[in-house]
Amino acid sequence: MADVKIVSKVEDGTRLMRWFGRHFPSLPNAEFHKLCRGGQIRLNSSRVRGTEILRSGDAIRVPPTISGYTAEKTKKTESGEKFSLSDLEQLRKCIIHSDDDIVVFDKPAGLAVQGGTGIRKSIDKMAAAMFPYAKISLVHRLDRETSGVLVVAKNQRAAQSLASEFQSKTAHKEYLALLNGNVKKKHDVIDNYISKGQVFDSPTRINNGTGQRPQRAITEYEVLATAGCVSWVLFKPQTGRTHQLRVHSAICLNAPIVGDDVYGRKKRMDAALKAMLTTNNLHLLAYRLTFRHPTTGRLLTFCAGVPEFMKPVMKFLELQLPKCD
Repeated sequence: MADVKIVSKVEDGTRLMRWFGRHFPSLPNAEFHKLCRGGQIRLNSSRVRGTEILRSGDAIRVPPTISGYTAEKTKKTESGEKFSLSDLEQLRKCIIHSDDDIVVFDKPAGLAVQGGTGIRKSIDKMAAAMFPYAKISLVHRLDRETSGVLVVAKNQRAAQSLASEFQSKTAHKEYLALLNGNVKKKHDVIDNYISKGQVFDSPTRINNGTGQRPQRAITEYEVLATAGCVSWVLFKPQTGRTHQLRVHSAICLNAPIVGDDVYGRKKRMDAALKAMLTTNNLHLLAYRLTFRHPTTGRLLTFCAGVPEFMKPVMKFLELQLPKCD
């Protein structure tokens, strides 16, 4: 007996042939087209050619003869990453805003922004599958371990406009972090040079003979609250160097971000703080992002929600979020 599948929201805009390729990855193209011509595959009870564009809620008739073609349950992209339709649905739930030009995610910790060797799931590849008729482009990045607001362009014009904003520093980023240490100076600007996780006071000093000159890194910070051995800090980075906030916290403030197993290993954690934690995740949140819309020019501000793993310690220490405006 034939089965009827309902097209989900995350599959909206996908062609029928591609839909079958996802759900029945070992189904030969010739067999697919034969079933279409014979009326075995139908869309909303109508015969199909295979090139139809699906919409959320559409009903697809799946003939029982192809049930054996479901051996591979994940989608394999052109560059080798694999992710499931369930993964796409989870990412869809992270969308804060979406229009013809941009999509804004509240990125979960642990999800890579950009695909690469050994990376099974990444926002750029998954967003391309989620919006098959968009030209997905990354215009800024977050560390894999960092959660929070990430904007992605859907077309080349939007990508150029947003990239220009981030390069010219007209886009404004704010981060919240829980630091393992009591930061004495409550407000300051850190201005130095970093390279490969090291800090320098001059751009002329070469890092370990590698030939790579340190790059200037500027971070404004404000201590919002302290509770014993921890500090709740708002960071406003003026530059975007690799691991900038993690390096500045651990080296310049002597208070590494909680959960930082790269720069925080040398700093012992107070037993009371350790007891509050429910995870080893990095307690760094890309909380607020402000930029101008690439088409309307309207100033937009988006804020991230607090990750579940940060909520227990925030509640225990009575830490508050700044207003999102």
